[in-house]
Amino acid sequence: MSILKTRGLKKYYGSEPNIVRALDGVELDIEEGEFAAIVGTSGSGKSTLLHMLGGLDNPTEGTIIVAGKDISEMDEEKLTVFRRRQIGFIFQNYNLVPMLNVYENIVLPLELDGKKKDQLYLQKIITMLGLEEKLKNMPNQLSGGQQQRVAIARALATKPSIILADEPTGNLDSRTSQDVLGLLKVTSSKLKQTIVMITHNEEIAQLADRRIRIEDGKIVEGRWR
Repeated sequence: MSILKTRGLKKYYGSEPNIVRALDGVELDIEEGEFAAIVGTSGSGKSTLLHMLGGLDNPTEGTIIVAGKDISEMDEEKLTVFRRRQIGFIFQNYNLVPMLNVYENIVLPLELDGKKKDQLYLQKIITMLGLEEKLKNMPNQLSGGQQQRVAIARALATKPSIILADEPTGNLDSRTSQDVLGLLKVTSSKLKQTIVMITHNEEIAQLADRRIRIEDGKIVEGRWR
């Protein structure tokens, strides 16, 4: 079953004759529990696509369906709540809150939403990501790889419909990158978590269940599983 799909998705900047077609009619289906990698060169549209899928930017035209809801039709208030509850983000720069410790960073989305914490589930992801001994540490006391693990745990904490990972290993060395990617793959399989990751690295993309290639704002490979 498709947990995420786009139809006729376009994002244009400027006007003719200098119009930039960042996304030009993207048609994409992501299945529930799938780990998909979107690859493309700089300027291909992959970052724009990820921002659209996460409701961080508005399309010029087209629809984006996440967990049965058309987010392209939502107003900003509804979209903010939906994003917080249904979409987890993992960024290249981790985006941890420096004045909160590891545990506080992980549960922050739940606190913001006033949701009850599922302690058994939280313990499961904390253990799976090897963070048991780091819960009281502050972000500046962690390595890059450890900070990214915290970011993954935070993204998982709300049990989102989908996780969007934006070049999640971009600031990590090759060994740590492999560790983090291995954890994403384990997360996808053990928790049946849907993950969409963008990367320019072909080797990294090979670890995903499916590789989707975007060029000049169009999907040219891997639209279907």
